[in-house]
Amino acid sequence: MDNILKGLNEPQKEAVLHTRGPLLVVAGAGAGKTKIITHRVANLIKTGVKPENILAVTFTNKAAGEMKSRISQLLKLNLPTGQAGFNSSTPTVGTFHSICARILRENARHIARPRDFSILNKEDSLKIIKKCFKELGVNPKQFNPAKVQNIISKQKSNLIKPDEFMSEDRENFFPKTISALWQEYEKQLHKQKALDFDDLIAKTVFLFQKKPEILGRYEKKWTHFLVDEYQDTNYAQYILTKLLARKNKNICVVGDEDQSIYKFRGADFGNILNFEKDWLNTKVVMLEQNYRSTQNILKTANAVISRNKLRKPKNLFSETEDGEGLTIFDGLNEKEEAEFVAQASENLIQKGLKPQEIAVLYRANFQSRAVEESLLNRGLPYQVIGTKFFERKEVKDIIAYLKAAVNPQDNLSLERIINEPPRGIGRASLINYISERDMAPDKKNKVENFFNLLAKTKKIIAEKTLHESIAWLIKESGYKNHLDDGAEEGITRMENLKELTALSVKYDSAEKFLEDIALLTDQDTMEENKKGIRLMTVHAAKGLEFSCVFITGLEEGLFPFSKPGQTPEDEEEERRLFYVALTRAKKQIFLSFSRSRSFFGGKQMNKPSRFLNDIPEELFKKDTEELPTTNYLEI
Repeated sequence: MDNILKGLNEPQKEAVLHTRGPLLVVAGAGAGKTKIITHRVANLIKTGVKPENILAVTFTNKAAGEMKSRISQLLKLNLPTGQAGFNSSTPTVGTFHSICARILRENARHIARPRDFSILNKEDSLKIIKKCFKELGVNPKQFNPAKVQNIISKQKSNLIKPDEFMSEDRENFFPKTISALWQEYEKQLHKQKALDFDDLIAKTVFLFQKKPEILGRYEKKWTHFLVDEYQDTNYAQYILTKLLARKNKNICVVGDEDQSIYKFRGADFGNILNFEKDWLNTKVVMLEQNYRSTQNILKTANAVISRNKLRKPKNLFSETEDGEGLTIFDGLNEKEEAEFVAQASENLIQKGLKPQEIAVLYRANFQSRAVEESLLNRGLPYQVIGTKFFERKEVKDIIAYLKAAVNPQDNLSLERIINEPPRGIGRASLINYISERDMAPDKKNKVENFFNLLAKTKKIIAEKTLHESIAWLIKESGYKNHLDDGAEEGITRMENLKELTALSVKYDSAEKFLEDIALLTDQDTMEENKKGIRLMTVHAAKGLEFSCVFITGLEEGLFPFSKPGQTPEDEEEERRLFYVALTRAKKQIFLSFSRSRSFFGGKQMNKPSRFLNDIPEELFKKDTEELPTTNYLEI
């Protein structure tokens, strides 16, 4: 017990020692959310709860991996990271989507899918929706496919079914067309034995509602349920949580409504604000001591977020020193702002700060271009988070081979690799073969050899380790010879495939490997060991921390972002986003804006962000000699 409570403050101990009934832990930024969950899991086990009766859920593979690592260290357990099923003797730790994927695989016959169904990422889902446009003769200029995809995604997150959506307004042309596209999309998913990202949660909820006996099995299995980042749950996740915890009521949710920034994905921070209404006799623990940032950074963050009305009052504090004041830069344009970021970063690195301890945050992805150019000009290393390793062509090709081997009905993957590497056949030959139409003997023979390769790959996967199977596939598919042309590009691409093979070592099944890849987030793609300044949107920075943070583009219309029909609630979300950006920093913050900026094809004159006025003047740094530039805004 001493080991479990070691290093915890009094509120943290209170949360860890609570073992029965609903618990709400409101944990401010940097207050030790992950520590609470992991130590709580350890304490439950120490007090007699069987490890296999505990379920802990979060939102990213990175967060889930960190939880597993900490629980393993506390209890000297070996929590598996790459297994496809639920382990019978350890806690279940994973993301909402990975847990639901495993539940659906265990009950696949009830959802009209095989156990080895494919999981589509957003890109694959959009390809199928575009195919539906062609099938139904819908003009993509009249109905944007990406917008249709977002509408379908939102409906699924709200647990609306296609027939329910259509019944709402049969006469209106727009919903009628959307409904027809959605119906066709579902047909295509069924045909390809696939589910999309949103299906994983929605179909699990529908399964539990339709088959109470199946829900009963999981209620019996998981008597204690912990949910991280509860403020980020959408309606489907909220209902799923209620279903799984309603019998035992041993539910612990940890979160902070001040860090709710995913409304565009359907997240509803009302779920955490209303938790005490949903669960009677809830114990509430407030965590306000911050272990990340200096006191000046926390004073800044508190001053900003206190302007919001839809929140539980809290005041972050730290026992560390006040630290440095904030630096603010007023640029003439985005190029000058980018030069400031590069110059300041170079100075910090010369003083001994590691490049990876610096983050440049922005509201929109287009802002990274100018910063990248300035960093390149100075020869400074950087990494743009969101540029995924798994989006490289050769990596996507080998993953498509695996997906097609596991699920031969995955037509998207089949079409991608039928002629990769070139083998003299294409999509038309594939369609003719599948449709059993007459084909030239040589074409038919090539297609048959291709499918024989997939069948043999599936057999190899069943017999060998996954990394051995991938190495075999890269060679036998002809991909290795295809890249082995002596050119620098071929060498680089082959190195990427070697890295893919190395990444697969920790997995014991292709199923789990493909599942994790399909459910990756931007944070999951960050190369921890890569030495470079991190460039990312504020949304992508959630949950991360850096010694020094640049928050750029603090201008009206950009941050806060403005859009038609904006509400006071939208402004509060933008302020929460700024609060999240501020609380990523441990020691130092640089704020910047430019008087003009290239914005959606034109030059725009800008006013400084209203959020800058929320910060007390005394928190800004007065001495800026360390950065030789004249464009400082005097506060």
